[in-house]
Amino acid sequence: MRDKVTERWKTYEAFHVLLGDKRVADIVITHHARLRYQDRIDRSSAGVDYIARWAWDCLKQGRIEPYYRKEEDVYLVDDDLVMVAEFSEIPGEFDVNGNPVHRMIIVTFLGRMSETIELRDLKSYYSWLRHSRRMTLMKNSRKRR
Repeated sequence: MRDKVTERWKTYEAFHVLLGDKRVADIVITHHARLRYQDRIDRSSAGVDYIARWAWDCLKQGRIEPYYRKEEDVYLVDDDLVMVAEFSEIPGEFDVNGNPVHRMIIVTFLGRMSETIELRDLKSYYSWLRHSRRMTLMKNSRKRR
């Protein structure tokens, strides 16, 4: 997403965008995230370039914010769409002040809170999932004996 030419002559987009304490200069969409985006967000055949451009625009406009205050892996887009992202430093690249710039790796899209009510409290939802899976495994292991 870096070095995209804008409409005016000899001007470029911002080199990085701040998200919390990270300076995001590049966005990577995983295969899983692309499949989840197509399945849960936009049914049309949106490619990786479209999703990355959309995420970059959301980032520049300040529409992406952390889901929880302390954690840096789950993010909300437009207060509705929940996505999981990781960050890695881009080796050898720094901003003007010498701070490292990061690559945002979008791992998956969990869905929209307006459509999936369980996404409103992820911690309790995931603890319920772990509990239900554990109980299913225990029940299946009893059947095998």
